Amino acid sequence: MVTLTGKTAVVTGSTSGIGLAYARTLAGAGANIVINGMGDATAIETERAKIESDFKVKCVYSPADMTRPAEIAGMIELAESSFGSVDILINNAGIQFVAPIEDFPIEKWDAIIAINLSSAFHGIRAAVPLMKKAGWGRIINTASAHSLVASPFKSAYVAAKHGIAGLTKTVALEVATHKITCNCISPGYVWTPLVEKQIPDTMKARGLTKEQVINDVLLDAQPTKEFVTSEQVAALALFLCGDDASQITGANMSMDGGWTAA
Repeated sequence: MVTLTGKTAVVTGSTSGIGLAYARTLAGAGANIVINGMGDATAIETERAKIESDFKVKCVYSPADMTRPAEIAGMIELAESSFGSVDILINNAGIQFVAPIEDFPIEKWDAIIAINLSSAFHGIRAAVPLMKKAGWGRIINTASAHSLVASPFKSAYVAAKHGIAGLTKTVALEVATHKITCNCISPGYVWTPLVEKQIPDTMKARGLTKEQVINDVLLDAQPTKEFVTSEQVAALALFLCGDDASQITGANMSMDGGWTAA
């Protein structure tokens, strides 16, 4: 059983989906939490308060924009000033856009690279000095099966997730002697708002119905024919935060129903 009492975890993109599952799972193990993300202010406050009431930990919200490096650094500073440390950083913020390469909007490319890749660099850059000072840390990046394989019409997303895998390996080597680990988790399709929102674009790009996108595009890639759950991803992250995972670093851990086994 992993116990995180007295630790502080910063989780980006954690107002819904996988990120919220990370936050709640780590809080359940005793960590104080900084959540971050976009959405309705009332809904975010409800989730923040539920983390505190359900798990008897402290939870603060950072509205940091993941396209703005200064705000990302400010989020890390907020965690330290609120709780005295930044022990765990989970880089999870992400967006998606689906279009053929010749039609892919430049502004969408820039936004996906900024939020899905560059924000992780900025968060790690700010957090590592604090982890080194404490002599302990866990960095977990949400990658994707698309960090290992590609799919049509997702040029920016696939590029960003391949970049996350490389960033993870590089950071792991740099911090290896400081009792800090850095790993990425590569889920297959998880039923989250991000996946649900990309279905209409995929329908348009491929000329398919919603049911065809779900069964013939999304679940077709996963031999189990089942979506990964947010809770399963979060459970793996919790394990990576524990002492039993102290020698797991620089790893890209697939959780994709067998998608990348072929």
